[in-house]
Amino acid sequence: QVQVVESGGGRVQAGGSLRLSCTASGSIFSINIMAWYRQAPGKQRELVASIPALGSADYADSVKGRFTISRDNAKNTVELKMNSLKPEDTAVYYCHADGIVTSTGSRYLEAWGQGTLVTVSS
Repeated sequence: QVQVVESGGGRVQAGGSLRLSCTASGSIFSINIMAWYRQAPGKQRELVASIPALGSADYADSVKGRFTISRDNAKNTVELKMNSLKPEDTAVYYCHADGIVTSTGSRYLEAWGQGTLVTVSS
């Protein structure tokens, strides 16, 4: 009923920048929180940044000052602008939509994207 697709991953050198984009589609009326997670090799999936429909964004300590999350509520999109990338940022990045209310009346649904790989080389 709801699909989430992210794009923009790739390979960059340390210190470089990259922008990830995500679009949620389907019969969506609203989305409470949109977020970016990542999973590095050998590690658990972790929250990178999140942003509610109304209010300020929240960031993991490891990316504060370097990453910026933004969203367009009308288009159900969210972006993650990543600057000053480090090798430690290498991971598969996932887009997550939470607290979805559909146009057909379903409430509090959630959906995950398939992930996009970000590789930061030294």
